[in-house]
Amino acid sequence: MNSPPPTLCEDDFYQTLVENAAEGMLTIDQESKIVYSNPAVEEILGYSQEELIGSSKMKIIPERLESVHAAALDAYVDTGERNIDWDGMELPALHKEGHEVPTLISLREHEHNGDQYFTGIIRDITEQQRREEQLQEQRDRLNEFADILTHDIRTPLSVAQGYTEVAQENHNSPELDEVSESLDRIDTLVDTVLELSKSGQLIGETEPIDIEAYIHKSWDSVETQEDTLQIDDELGQIVADTSRFQELLENLFRNAVDHSDEAVRISVGSLAEEPGIYVADDGPGIPSSVHTDVFEHGYSTNQAGTGYGLSIVQQVVQGHGWEIDITESAEGGARFEIKW
Repeated sequence: MNSPPPTLCEDDFYQTLVENAAEGMLTIDQESKIVYSNPAVEEILGYSQEELIGSSKMKIIPERLESVHAAALDAYVDTGERNIDWDGMELPALHKEGHEVPTLISLREHEHNGDQYFTGIIRDITEQQRREEQLQEQRDRLNEFADILTHDIRTPLSVAQGYTEVAQENHNSPELDEVSESLDRIDTLVDTVLELSKSGQLIGETEPIDIEAYIHKSWDSVETQEDTLQIDDELGQIVADTSRFQELLENLFRNAVDHSDEAVRISVGSLAEEPGIYVADDGPGIPSSVHTDVFEHGYSTNQAGTGYGLSIVQQVVQGHGWEIDITESAEGGARFEIKW
């Protein structure tokens, strides 16, 4: 008969958890004397348990911050008011070798045998800060690139707008009116992209807009020949970023037109069971095996395509907090359902 496994008393169990925790745990009394340090503190700050226990917490505090730390603890002991974020604050700690380590510290207060203690949970965030710095450098480079690109686009755009205005003065041509509208649309897109890249957002300010009106605006800005647009029912209004909503529709229309070798019929209507709209076509459709892939940057089944159209659509949808699904239309083409 097998004997029962040895039991671990509760105190031993919790001690084992603390000793093997990935985060450093350091406990001080109300006089700032260190009474406990787990092994993870040595991995983070280089001090062994023997070197820390019994010493002042100032041992791990950079000299320039010693007075601040001392005043914060004294103030709390005297008043009970927390003037710092106990749930997580970024503070530098002093390594045994003399350099500072960026840490995230959470504090907890507890009593034992009538005495007051404070335990800090210490996490080394060196790698996190390094990644944040790298991301900031990337954002700075992207902002600089956006400035340069905007400047380089505006120069020929201004020239094209100027010559178009001159041509309109001398010729009454509907084609020139369409050129002028397209150039104005490019101008608006440049402003929108630059503004959003600077703010780090996917959409800008929103307002109530008439959906059908923006369907027609979007259709007029897409190069179509024998392709047709059909609006199936009343669509009402939606609160959206006007420029980005138009960009969404333009890309859906362009996607249907560009991926069909024949004239395509596109229909837009309201979803039956939940708020939203569908954009469906009678083109070749999108295989179900690539429904997720088509929203990725650079993915395209058209050799002449950039692969950014549907990626932009998904960005606009996500920026508004909506959802988008792809199904098959009644005619066997693609059907995009946008739910809000």
